[in-house]
Amino acid sequence: MKYPIGIQDFRRIRTEDYVYVDKTRHIYEMLEGGVYFFLSRPRRFGKSLLLSTMNELYSGSRDLFEGLWIHDQWDWEAQRRPVIWLKFATFQYKDYPLRDAIFAGLAKEAERLGVSPPDGEMVHPLLDLLQKINAHYGEKAVLLIDEYDKPIIDFLDDIARAESNRDTLKWLYSILKDSDALLEKIFITGVSAFSKVSIFSDLNHLSNLTLHRNAYTLLGITHAEVLAYFTEPLQVIANEMGVSLAGVIDQTARWYNGYSWGGKERVYNPFSLLSFLGSRQFQNFWFQTGTPTFLVKEMRQQKLYNPSGREFNSSDLSNFDFTRLNPITVLFQTGYLTVTHYDAELQLYSLDYPNKEVRSSLEQMLINIYLDDHLEGAASRVGNILRALRRKDLDTVITIFNATFAGIPAQLWQKDNEHFYHALIHLTFSLLGAYVHSEVNTANGRCDALVETADHIYAFEFKLDKPVAEAMQQIRDRGYLAPYADSPKQKIAVGINFSKQKKAVADWAAEEM
Repeated sequence: MKYPIGIQDFRRIRTEDYVYVDKTRHIYEMLEGGVYFFLSRPRRFGKSLLLSTMNELYSGSRDLFEGLWIHDQWDWEAQRRPVIWLKFATFQYKDYPLRDAIFAGLAKEAERLGVSPPDGEMVHPLLDLLQKINAHYGEKAVLLIDEYDKPIIDFLDDIARAESNRDTLKWLYSILKDSDALLEKIFITGVSAFSKVSIFSDLNHLSNLTLHRNAYTLLGITHAEVLAYFTEPLQVIANEMGVSLAGVIDQTARWYNGYSWGGKERVYNPFSLLSFLGSRQFQNFWFQTGTPTFLVKEMRQQKLYNPSGREFNSSDLSNFDFTRLNPITVLFQTGYLTVTHYDAELQLYSLDYPNKEVRSSLEQMLINIYLDDHLEGAASRVGNILRALRRKDLDTVITIFNATFAGIPAQLWQKDNEHFYHALIHLTFSLLGAYVHSEVNTANGRCDALVETADHIYAFEFKLDKPVAEAMQQIRDRGYLAPYADSPKQKIAVGINFSKQKKAVADWAAEEM
């Protein structure tokens, strides 16, 4: 089985015998429901492949769809249309002004479609191209715009350039409102959903599919599709690992499943899933393709180290304002948070990390921002803590804690010591949880950290400038280890008192329960 890892060309996938998860029924039903569409999804989710598939549909490439659901449903002659496909990732806007890059990009499309390019600065190039196509073909055109927001996203660290590019994009799309006679369909994709006022103010009939039920599983791979298409390679992986097929499927889901835009239907990140199937190793694939440095720095600045478990309305999640960056909005739109529940009565979306891959990767970035360290620093510390806990070597755990806090620049610690303390404790144990399946909620309250290894179960309670005996008593009184009474594992309560003045552990105690 050949996996189209990073391949977004539908024709190549079909002609070179790569596996293709059939989404054509979803595409057909979506296209039947409107004319002007917008869809925001994280990177590496198949947006470009979706537009490539639509391009082949409207181009009449019937042979490419042999064996797929849509093959006998699509009217191949009546629905054939000239297609304008704008791929902003290929436009040279980093080296030239965006307007010049747009003229050059549209000129290439004009050449491909057999019409003359826009001529003159006073001509609106997109309107000119639409008019020439209509005259040449006698048909309305289909307009596909891929990564419409890339000229803005690429300059979030240069607000003046981002604002200039936004205004240029608004100018580009301004002619679409009055071009119904020239357009059959419009489909626009991007990572971020800028407000209609800022980009699409004149496109009143644009249907935003980002949180619409018709698009919940349009992109991504559902669990049912994983079982239908990939059970055989998963069985091979299970055999190699010496575990059951069910075990591998469960672990694969925890690593790569979990993305949702409605709170119920969940999908796997296709890039990560296919990369795992190809490599046969669980590791971080998606996060490595684009480290969100600006976003992590913004989270640190806004003291946002635990973004999960929050509620927002659709407006909060849909409107991206780069002049007043809301990290939660960006985290959602870029795929670091996803919908876990939707309250229809209150119209509120609950958010959390989608899976293990995203959570552990983002938290490693965050902890290194706090420590002003390299990426390997956080991973090494967490790994050493885990190994020490497996050995029941709490002295080493305390030593690592002290070394971690000692590495914080003095000026940062003095300015905001309590925030640093809580952030580093949370991130360290959350990363441990990603590795050893920690559970931190109990019926009688929330334990600071409850970590389970092969032979031990630890309940940690941390205090700031308070007696360590108070921490130990809280573990007893609230029964943090009571749910594990029947477990044969050794159960250990650990109380730690941290001194803000010394920037170190002042006292600690451990007791087998």
